[in-house]
Amino acid sequence: MALADSDEITLEELQLAARNHGMPLEALRYPLTPVGLHYLLTHYDIPAVDPASWRLEVGGHVERALSLSLDELRARRHVRLPVTMECAGNGRAALSPRPVSQPWLLEAVGTAEWRGTPLRPLLEEAGILAGAVDVLFTGLDRGVEADVEQAYERSLSTADALRDEVLLAWEINGEALPPQHGFPLRLVVPGWYGMASVKWLGRITVLDHPYEGYQQRSAYRLRQVEDEDGEPLTRLRPRALMVPPGVPEFMSRRRILDLGPCVLEGRAWSGGDPVVSVEMSTDGGSTWAAAELAEPPGAFAWSAWRFEWDASAPGEYMLCCRARNGAGAGQPLEALWNLGGYANNAVQRVPVTIRP
Repeated sequence: MALADSDEITLEELQLAARNHGMPLEALRYPLTPVGLHYLLTHYDIPAVDPASWRLEVGGHVERALSLSLDELRARRHVRLPVTMECAGNGRAALSPRPVSQPWLLEAVGTAEWRGTPLRPLLEEAGILAGAVDVLFTGLDRGVEADVEQAYERSLSTADALRDEVLLAWEINGEALPPQHGFPLRLVVPGWYGMASVKWLGRITVLDHPYEGYQQRSAYRLRQVEDEDGEPLTRLRPRALMVPPGVPEFMSRRRILDLGPCVLEGRAWSGGDPVVSVEMSTDGGSTWAAAELAEPPGAFAWSAWRFEWDASAPGEYMLCCRARNGAGAGQPLEALWNLGGYANNAVQRVPVTIRP
């Protein structure tokens, strides 16, 4: 991945930013993110899909191949599951030097209620043969990366693919998937960064060898230099984000608050162990105090938090929030740099001015 020579956003990054979008942080107020506000990243073009002729093909290292229409999938046992989804590059734009890619700040996140059929029974019906290693998910979107034309593809190990929570989803927040979110069918992998939840799903292939495609071996790996093998990205790191308090100054988005008591609130999540605590700092991270943490709406969805702050003196403040999960993992005060700008869960900093 290329690195920016200066702090200026490139034309290529602007093109990506114009076709993708983040969730305005004031939307953290909603337990479920309205569909139009949920973050969106599209690697290639949004494909045009005819639902009448579309079929999901399941094959590879299985006893019997399957071919299912959308109606046949909808007739299967289905569930609704609230899931917080975050892009692996969230926070990338604040790094220095900056990886040249989608220039996310902190808005690449959202929580939706997905409706679909669990993947596991479908794989069990196909009959995974002994020696299976990976399950490959192929989207209908195509593009060129590393000078190779390819479909967007990602794989899961057979053990991860057989987890009960992994869904084949056709609905979001009670509505049919819109084109930009993967119509007519997408994979949803709760607890993982968004790159795993392949959109416009067309084919599932069980493999007897590790998948070595571009999105698995070249992209979405934590590495410091290009020739490093790197660590593959999987589960979301813990993060807390704050609803922007007060009102914004238009260009800088600096927050302006009135003197007096103020309730700070937001959401926190983690892809592995659940979040067990959120802390607030009003002095840039020198001192911390516990916030109130509510129960999440589901095992893979964010939790609401709130903190009562008495802004009793005018002046400039730096508000920070941080989460910690049950395994003891938390958030660093400063971003940890890597070549792709991935999994940056540094503490959020919100500068505010308290006016007399």
